[in-house]
Amino acid sequence: MPGGRLTQQERQQIALGLADSLAYAEIARRLDRPTSTITREVMRNGGPTAYRSDLAHRATERRARRRGAAAVRAGAPTAAGPGQDAAAVAEYEEALGTVFMISGLPRMPARVLACLYMTDAGSLTAAELVTRLQVSPATVSKAIAFLDGLELVRRDRDERRRERYTVDDDLWYQSMIRSARSNAQLVDTARRGVTVLGSDSPAAARLENVARFLDFVSESITRAAEQAREVLYTPKGGAVEE
Repeated sequence: MPGGRLTQQERQQIALGLADSLAYAEIARRLDRPTSTITREVMRNGGPTAYRSDLAHRATERRARRRGAAAVRAGAPTAAGPGQDAAAVAEYEEALGTVFMISGLPRMPARVLACLYMTDAGSLTAAELVTRLQVSPATVSKAIAFLDGLELVRRDRDERRRERYTVDDDLWYQSMIRSARSNAQLVDTARRGVTVLGSDSPAAARLENVARFLDFVSESITRAAEQAREVLYTPKGGAVEE
């Protein structure tokens, strides 16, 4: 499977595939590339309806030049650790942020979350995020507020009383439980509609079907999250009790 950055010819093939309404997986298969590479390429260059190969290629070249300049900027910390390829780490961090965007996060909260996950400590201060991402303090503050509202980060204080933003394994469990609770609210609302409309109404029957479906999904998510949580706290190689 070929590696490295996409060529201009490959981007032209992506544009043609999108014009033919091909799925990302099919475009990836034709180019012998991972589906994630195609998804990331399209999402960060206008999306499936606005993607243009020439603009995407120029934008990628500009990003590469900016990354190169940032890497040599005096005093700017990098996410790469000892023995790691700084360029590969930077490219992966961008890919991780793109996946968070695809899952529904706005661009800057996605970048902040990716940056936090790329640190060994799993936490950074606002000043450290500003330096690493090369954005303003206000931009970081808004992104953190968004992530905090979704309970995707935790606020802590270090020994110098500075606020630190932390990600840990339990946050994913909490996110799943929150999703289940959201579904439960939809179930309750749908069943209130059944009462209002009357059980003989076709609309009420439709709402009851939605309620039954989401009720089952919520219960399944909660049960799976409780079971999967044990995985997070089981040492690698250890057995998880059924």
